[in-house]
Amino acid sequence: MKGIILAGGSGTRLYPLTKAVSKQILPIYDKPMIYYPLSILMLAGIKEILLISTPRDIGGFKELFGDGRHLGLMIEYAIQEKPNGLAEAFIIGEEFIGDSSVALILGDNIFYGTNFIDFIENATSLKIGGIIFGCYVNDPSAYGVVEIGDNGEAISIEEKPKRPKSKFAIPGLYFFDNKVIEIAKKVQPSSRGEVEITSILNEYLQRGKLKVEVLGRGLAWLDTGTNESLLNASNFVEVIQKRQGMYIACIEEIAYRKGYISKQELMELAYPLMKTDYGKYLMELADSTVEEYSLAYSSMNGG
Repeated sequence: MKGIILAGGSGTRLYPLTKAVSKQILPIYDKPMIYYPLSILMLAGIKEILLISTPRDIGGFKELFGDGRHLGLMIEYAIQEKPNGLAEAFIIGEEFIGDSSVALILGDNIFYGTNFIDFIENATSLKIGGIIFGCYVNDPSAYGVVEIGDNGEAISIEEKPKRPKSKFAIPGLYFFDNKVIEIAKKVQPSSRGEVEITSILNEYLQRGKLKVEVLGRGLAWLDTGTNESLLNASNFVEVIQKRQGMYIACIEEIAYRKGYISKQELMELAYPLMKTDYGKYLMELADSTVEEYSLAYSSMNGG
């Protein structure tokens, strides 16, 4: 399975913060927002990733991640000229997807929970149909909403309904088989002028090929579209990291624990960051010290 991160949009609800920079580059406590969706794809075992952004912002992501090789990944980039809707990601990414199944995650969604890794790892084995998640929220009217039957099957999908049929919002993480490309091409723009992801979900629903995984109370799902939610997300990450001593969405750690990079490569990533707690954390993961790294670096370079 391949993965797509959609990091587009103009972030107007966050002006003036986003007037000159992508929302997904803004910090969520100690790391850029984009680290969080990338970490989800990495935890799912997805190594081939397409990052889609605006003409203005794509260069910043290239500078941040390069080709992903330092993390054991293969990262490619594409431009969405205008915010034409989430479904357009599959059209833009057609060549990248090829004959593979695909996961799409939005660049402003944050997930945290132990059992969630099991959900997404299982989802990557998808061969036929689509998988979405249902997350219980107090006010679902601001989201896509899935109505779920007694047997756990999806009954209906609505986009930001005024009178939601359920309390289960659909977070910005979707898994589809390869048919999603042809389905996306047939989607007609909505009244908002966008090709909606809801149209794709409804097509899979009509075909009887849409599965819903209900996320329990142990999972935290945050989106970061407003100043308040941006602050809340940062505070959440700070509390968890300081209490547990383990980092959320540390992409270098994930790459190391997944075996994508070696201990030596982890040390090389950590060393330039040693003035920060983040860098010290990475060095501790390698069970190494700055002195050990310096000796290894000197040896590698003939010192």
